Amino acid sequence: MEIGAITMSFLNSRVDAASQTACFSVVGTADPNLLHRLLEPFAKRGLTPSRVHADSDPEDRLLVDIQVGGMDQDLAGRIGAGLRQIIGVELVLVSSKAHCA
Repeated sequence: MEIGAITMSFLNSRVDAASQTACFSVVGTADPNLLHRLLEPFAKRGLTPSRVHADSDPEDRLLVDIQVGGMDQDLAGRIGAGLRQIIGVELVLVSSKAHCA
């Protein structure tokens, strides 16, 4: 999956989606409505993130980490592309990690 000049890929294509956690790292403007807009694509698909963490930095940007378990690579890519279209979003990185049993 191509993200600007950075290429991100899922860890091991042999591992099925049920044992993967999709990870979305987002950088955007520190707007009070941005967090809500970032979670909306997941809610529309009936997905509840297993982790959401947001921090602001000294440059008045919002740094958001969203993790969703059991998501396949194609859906994660589509959601990542949608997140990049949200006003105020500067950068979206999509990756995955194996579930810890």
